[in-house]
Amino acid sequence: MDQRSVVRDQAGKLPRPGAGSPIGQFLRQREEYVQGVETPQFGSTDFTREMIMQRIQMHAVFLLVGLAALGSAVVHAQTDVALSIYGAFNGTTNGNGTAQSPSNSAGGIVELRHISNPIVGYEATYSFNRANENYSSCGIVSPICSEQSVKADAHEITADWVASVKLANLRPFALAGVGLLLNVPSSGQTSTSTSTKPVFIYGAGLDWGLVPHIGLRLQYRGNLYRAPNLTKLFTSTDAFTHTAEPMIGAYFRF
Repeated sequence: MDQRSVVRDQAGKLPRPGAGSPIGQFLRQREEYVQGVETPQFGSTDFTREMIMQRIQMHAVFLLVGLAALGSAVVHAQTDVALSIYGAFNGTTNGNGTAQSPSNSAGGIVELRHISNPIVGYEATYSFNRANENYSSCGIVSPICSEQSVKADAHEITADWVASVKLANLRPFALAGVGLLLNVPSSGQTSTSTSTKPVFIYGAGLDWGLVPHIGLRLQYRGNLYRAPNLTKLFTSTDAFTHTAEPMIGAYFRF
């Protein structure tokens, strides 16, 4: 029997070189290196350092994205004051045996607006126009009708929420708000009284920047409220009515 057959084990494999031999040391170091690269241990210092670096990188990306969004919002923010003229087109109401017909008229509106970002914007407005009211009532049995015309001014104060988006030198917007509508009869008329009604506002429009701080504002505003009661000789219809206000004006941006 030769020497090779003596040193073979029962499985027929050559024995592993001794740990102290050069070949054994080389194989052990190679196995440790491969295990350290391919399957890092969760408790190892290298793995912990890698996880920390990944978290730092993720937080840095989130921070940069947040700063970019904030910077974009600041760039698109706007504070302005606007002056516009409009036409007030009113609807007729009927109720309580009375027909109430407001006259159409022209008016003006002042707006102080601030826009923080596309979904957060607000404004305060004051508008004025003539608001003459015509009341008429006809008897059920008698065909005789009676009428009264009341000359009055309308003062409206509102607070509105504004949503908008900035597209080059254009800014389309939509708004909704609430306020008070005061109809004040002109002096020298008998049997009249001032009417104060809550009003709901909605609308949309477009800001068109012409030069860095001045632009054109095209806008439509709708007003929904109960018909005012300006006379003591007739009962108000007390019905909901609507005033449409297409308008055009200019704004100055601070």
